[in-house]
Amino acid sequence: MSADTSSVQAARERSGPRPPMRLAERRLAVIGYFATVYKRIWRGSIIGRFLSPLLFLLSMGLGLGSLVDSSSGGVDGRSYLQFVVPAIVATQAMWVAMGESTYQVLAYIKWNRMYESMLATPLSVADVLLGHLLAVTGHLVLATTIFVAVAALFGAFASWWVLLAIPVAVLTGLAFTVPIFAYSARQEGDDGFNILYRLLVTPLMLFSGTFFPVDQLPAVLRAVAWVTPLWHGVELCRAAAYASFSPLADAGHLAVLLLYVGVGWVLARRSFAKRLVR
Repeated sequence: MSADTSSVQAARERSGPRPPMRLAERRLAVIGYFATVYKRIWRGSIIGRFLSPLLFLLSMGLGLGSLVDSSSGGVDGRSYLQFVVPAIVATQAMWVAMGESTYQVLAYIKWNRMYESMLATPLSVADVLLGHLLAVTGHLVLATTIFVAVAALFGAFASWWVLLAIPVAVLTGLAFTVPIFAYSARQEGDDGFNILYRLLVTPLMLFSGTFFPVDQLPAVLRAVAWVTPLWHGVELCRAAAYASFSPLADAGHLAVLLLYVGVGWVLARRSFAKRLVR
């Protein structure tokens, strides 16, 4: 502990006015809350994060993959396992993002009002929002790392460059998380989440190049896939898994994902301020 930090701590322990919390302290306070909550559920979470990729690998990569390989010799000269699993890395990040940014956010706003409790302290709306987003980032890192590790045991990747798919998948997850935070903050009930799952997430999983190349889609659906974050995440994860990089195209994919995060942050901050500050 530095001398400056020690003096601030000592001043807070004395009676009278206390020094204000620093920016990093405020953000860490929010993360600390979510870490405390996670300590109660981490065992079930870890088991779920392990079983999810295992079931996908067995059903889609090996089960369906064996049929595709025997009938057509794989996809683009690769086994179906090596084609589909890098895409599932990005797709799973989308599902984790959905789980952490819908019901969870509405619960903290309306059902247990934990955000409101946080804002009764020196924390600001931006502190609460960013702290929760960082906590979700931790979930994305954990889920993606476990998925990649399990899939690697099945020979699903052709190169160690697949490790780059971990930050790519995390960014893909955030490209969904941040805008959905904005959406969730404007909901009065959970009916709106059914729309997301049925009309957004499930179609994206099917038509964003996860299970078959998007060039097999009609032109209209291809155009839709190109403007959604999942397709860009899938393309980047495959590039990492194949160690086949195209600087210009990859930069474009990254730019789209970052755009979703940036615009989502602006919308989420406005939505949170409108809903929580009275």
